[in-house]
Amino acid sequence: MTSTGALVLIALVVIYFLPGLVAARRKHRNATAIGICNLLFGWTFIGWGISLIWAFKD
Repeated sequence: MTSTGALVLIALVVIYFLPGLVAARRKHRNATAIGICNLLFGWTFIGWGISLIWAFKD
């Protein structure tokens, strides 16, 4: 794997887990649940979107 490929892979993993990272950074009271939802359903765009919206809600 080239260094460019490794950077792309890292960027994709960060984007995939973005809702969980946002929730943890904002100290959301449901950060663990958001992270689990993102892990299990984030592979669908709908699950990822729901997790991201949930992470930004108070």
